Amino acid sequence: MTSSPDSPSPDKPDGKEPTEAAEAAEAAKAAETGKDAAAAEAADAAKPADSDKPAEAAKSADADKPAEAADAGKSADADKAGEPADADADKAAAADKPADADKSDKLAKSAKPADAGKADKPAEAGKSGEAGKASEKGDPAGGDADAKKAAAATATATATVPEAIKAIPVRHYGRWISAVVVLGLLGLLVNAFASAKVHYSTIPDYLFDSTVVEGLGKTVLISVLAMLLGLVGGILLAVMRLSKNPVTSSVSWAYIWFFRGTPVYVQLLLWFNLALIFPYINLGPIYRDEMSDFMTPFMAALLGLGLNEAAYMSEIVRAGIKSVDEGQTEAAHALGMSQARTLRRIVLPQAMRVIVPPTGNEFINMLKTSSLAAAAAQYLELLRSTSDIGQTTGAPVEMLFLAATWYLILTSIFSVGQFYLERRYARGSLRTLPLTPWQKVKANLSSFSNRPKGGVSA
Repeated sequence: MTSSPDSPSPDKPDGKEPTEAAEAAEAAKAAETGKDAAAAEAADAAKPADSDKPAEAAKSADADKPAEAADAGKSADADKAGEPADADADKAAAADKPADADKSDKLAKSAKPADAGKADKPAEAGKSGEAGKASEKGDPAGGDADAKKAAAATATATATVPEAIKAIPVRHYGRWISAVVVLGLLGLLVNAFASAKVHYSTIPDYLFDSTVVEGLGKTVLISVLAMLLGLVGGILLAVMRLSKNPVTSSVSWAYIWFFRGTPVYVQLLLWFNLALIFPYINLGPIYRDEMSDFMTPFMAALLGLGLNEAAYMSEIVRAGIKSVDEGQTEAAHALGMSQARTLRRIVLPQAMRVIVPPTGNEFINMLKTSSLAAAAAQYLELLRSTSDIGQTTGAPVEMLFLAATWYLILTSIFSVGQFYLERRYARGSLRTLPLTPWQKVKANLSSFSNRPKGGVSA
């Protein structure tokens, strides 16, 4: 093998032995010639590790492996002259460490600085020379393209979204069985009434009869007035019950005890027949008349229903007042408010949130309880009007169905009003107001239309 006369020979004693630092410098020059920035960074990264122990590397090259040092010098000469490396040197390097040669090829392609910095032994200096030749002969853009492809493949694998899990709903066979049983019983009930001897065509004929409409108006009138009387009386009784005066507190307790302890039907009979024991009503200079003229069916129904309702409303109002924190009352008194003003402006507005729901239930109950006035006080309300029509037309059952229909219509209308009233007074206590009936219908329709097919995706 021929070598340049200017290059030092490893057999000559006065020649300088190639060190790993020199080989790294040659690799840096080759990187500059090929304009491969990655190889230059590898050479720079290898310099600190090589410059720390140059003497130790030289001794190791002289004493342990003179043949490998000679081959490394030849590789360095070939790199410096720009000539291809000799086949014998390649075979020797491949025979020493074939795995390292494969690594050097990968190093030259990917141009990774970490692989270039692994020049701990003299034999690995040959790998730097091979990397320099590869950088001179090859296209530097090829390594960058491979690196970009590898990075793109890694990013694609990382960004892969897992497949959506389809959650299958749990089968509730008990619900289906109970639904079938209920529907079967409902079907039997409908079949029984359908086959009964009832002339259903008679009901719509008398639905808006003048007598029925008049009775309907009296039912609403007596219910509203009796409820107002019961509400006002209940507030007074509740205040008396909470009073520190033992007389008023005791009278309120006795009133509630009596009217809640006796049936409302008995009370209506007592008020209607009060003229039997009191011929006259004498209120002094205010009013004086015969009891039979004063205690009409309307007055008997109003007093009987209203005073009985006052006993129940007093407990409802008392519970609402007790629900307001005592600090509210103390703060109002500290501001100079009187007891009545505090109750009217501070306590009752806050207690309405507790009072309104049961009050609405009591009013709906009053609509139905007013039917007792037909029998006890002979008051011509809805039930009495339909009963009279049934006796004259020979269709008493059909007229009872008619009365039930109107009672259902009335209770449904006032139930909607109760809902909106409760919703208004709940604004200060709930973060989210309950949905209105129309909002519930729209929400149910949208949930059915937006339901996914084939299970629920999680």
